[in-house]
Amino acid sequence: MPYSFILPSAYPNFTTMDKLLTAIEEACFFLKQKNVPTPVAGIVLGTGLGALVDHIDIAATIPYHEIPHFPVSTVEFHKGQLIFGKLGNTPVVVMQGRFHYYEGYSMQEVSFPVRVMHKLGIKHLLLSNAAGGLNPWYKKGDLIIIDDHINMLPDNPLRGLNNPVFGNRFVDMSCPYDKNLNSLLKKGFELSSIHVKEGVYVAVIGPNLETRAEYRWLRGTGADMVGMSTVPEVITAGHLGLPCAAVSVITDECDPDHLEPVNIADIIAVAGKADKTLSTIFEYVITSLQEK
Repeated sequence: MPYSFILPSAYPNFTTMDKLLTAIEEACFFLKQKNVPTPVAGIVLGTGLGALVDHIDIAATIPYHEIPHFPVSTVEFHKGQLIFGKLGNTPVVVMQGRFHYYEGYSMQEVSFPVRVMHKLGIKHLLLSNAAGGLNPWYKKGDLIIIDDHINMLPDNPLRGLNNPVFGNRFVDMSCPYDKNLNSLLKKGFELSSIHVKEGVYVAVIGPNLETRAEYRWLRGTGADMVGMSTVPEVITAGHLGLPCAAVSVITDECDPDHLEPVNIADIIAVAGKADKTLSTIFEYVITSLQEK
């Protein structure tokens, strides 16, 4: 059955801590039975972003629907598979397609893969996404390092998880994006002869895009770009003590005074043009981590 026709409601909500712990263990047990290499780094590829896979010496490709308790990508342009292999000499696991709250999943389901990757052994997490540019200086195709975020999603992946086995319940978010990883990203941009830009990402529920009034309001909150993902994974990484960093590809310009209709095909096309450069930068960061 195609992923786009699989309903999230067919998959279990992790309604108790015990159920979540069991689900993580069972997913990891399944993956280890596939003799996948123990990953050092995890990578989440966002909408229209997949060229990094071409740089990987692939050891195994496992569709999400085969993994116990894993959600599936209901968005047709997210391939929905875990890829294990090596990027240079660094063992990695790559999510080719992520999950979103707007698909109908709970926040714990959205962030479940991060917990599985951490349990498998990753020490660093890189994320990417397609975002709308609120900052008037951002243009289509720009790559922006996320320096901070504003969470406007209506739920939190940590809600209810008050067992110390998961980590500190009151996670500090004073620096959610790791300074060392961001420094490596900046160096990667410089080596690629790209001007480094950093910004604040605001996460909204979606799946609709925003109105002109909403764009004005979101810009007024201090946000530079807007999207529908990433923040739940980053909060979960903070809960796990897992250093992470993220990059947004600006796929549309959200100027409320000159707003034009946007369709998903345009977003995919713009992301695809930036994909090769972002993949090169991610490869630099991952290989630099291994060298250290």
